[in-house]
Amino acid sequence: MSEDVKKLPLATDNGWRNKRTQPTLPEVHRTVRIPKSGSWIKKFLAFAGPGYLVAVGYMDPGNWATDIAGGSLFGYTLLSVILLSNLMAILLQALAGKLGIVTGRDLAQACRDHYSKPVAMGLWILCELAIAACDLAEVIGSAIALNLLFGIPLVYGVVITALDVLVVLLLQNKGFRYIETLVIVLIITIGGCFATEIFLSKPDVGGILKGFVPSSEIISNPTMLYIAIGILGATVMPHNLYLHSSIVQTRKYAQNSSGKRQAIKYATWDSTIALFFALFINAAILILSSATFHKAGMTEVAEINDAYHLLTPILGTTLGSILFGVALLASGQNSTLTGTLAGQIVMEGFLNIRLPAWLRRLITRLIAIVPAVIVTALYGESRTAQLLILSQVILSLQLSFAVVPLIKFTSDKKKMGEFVNPLWLKILAWIVATVIICLNVYLLFQTFFG
Repeated sequence: MSEDVKKLPLATDNGWRNKRTQPTLPEVHRTVRIPKSGSWIKKFLAFAGPGYLVAVGYMDPGNWATDIAGGSLFGYTLLSVILLSNLMAILLQALAGKLGIVTGRDLAQACRDHYSKPVAMGLWILCELAIAACDLAEVIGSAIALNLLFGIPLVYGVVITALDVLVVLLLQNKGFRYIETLVIVLIITIGGCFATEIFLSKPDVGGILKGFVPSSEIISNPTMLYIAIGILGATVMPHNLYLHSSIVQTRKYAQNSSGKRQAIKYATWDSTIALFFALFINAAILILSSATFHKAGMTEVAEINDAYHLLTPILGTTLGSILFGVALLASGQNSTLTGTLAGQIVMEGFLNIRLPAWLRRLITRLIAIVPAVIVTALYGESRTAQLLILSQVILSLQLSFAVVPLIKFTSDKKKMGEFVNPLWLKILAWIVATVIICLNVYLLFQTFFG
């Protein structure tokens, strides 16, 4: 544990109900050194990394089915929705990073130190459900990829995904930079696979450019609107806000006004650039679906399995399906790495309870794996798609309970001091929150009653 952790002040800060305790992930807190001199590029590279762990949550298997369905049904039209959702994510992640840097608290700790104990416990339970749901989507995605690539039955594939706990523990003991490096390598793998897929599918460049321009048809067409809301409503991952507010504190920036200002600037650059990689991945899935399935008149393709099997005959090479499966596997495994960290941060932050990393990981994996094993054993592939949908619904339910406190805290002068959100940012953030909340309420209503 670094000396900075031991020296954290315990006096109650202005604007907080409770004292600040030691940070979550104490074993990596302020362990990455920031150069005091040198070019801005050198300093930025020292801060780069946490944004890519955050970006992983925006390209997880839970988003794939929606992007595939949107591309096969409506071509490139919904690319503008992917762009809009990404811009919302950039804003919220920047606020999460700022909260952690300025207050020394992650979002879970901030909720515990601001709200009464019953409210904080309720928020913790909701967040744990969201992390379990997200982990469930990643487990199923990895299992489907193993089944498609190697013919491994889904039940065994679900169990195999639990072994990634060993990778997380090994890398976390070596240092946080090792985890960041592995995540970035997997993101590059996913990007490389889809770049090749797009080259093979020969999409319409004019259609792509036009797709990034919002169309009134998105509002007037009920089916298109529903899928658009699915893309918007389920894109921002609530656990990412908790994750980002904690892992930005792995950097050893100066604990003064100028040091924090520099940290906010470079952390925002880091997450913004990384989220544009996520934009490329999500857009690439929709573009591939449009250039293959929609172009061939296959407008009903909405499931990952169908997309995998249809790519080979359409593209005329087995490489298309193989690359799709490899990207799916990399996406699932990448998401489980960050899901582990998020689970640890949430439990430690809300409850101030320290569990060994292996035990926290085991609990998280069992919560996700047990229902996945039961459903796949009883119903096979047909119900795994429904599990994916259920996981996105649970995430939608939790999102508002993470976004609203985040904006509230970063807009509080007592808590943030000179770093409080300016008026224009407050207004923009609350507009984004209102849009997300309304879309998620509509999405949930349609899911259960539509």
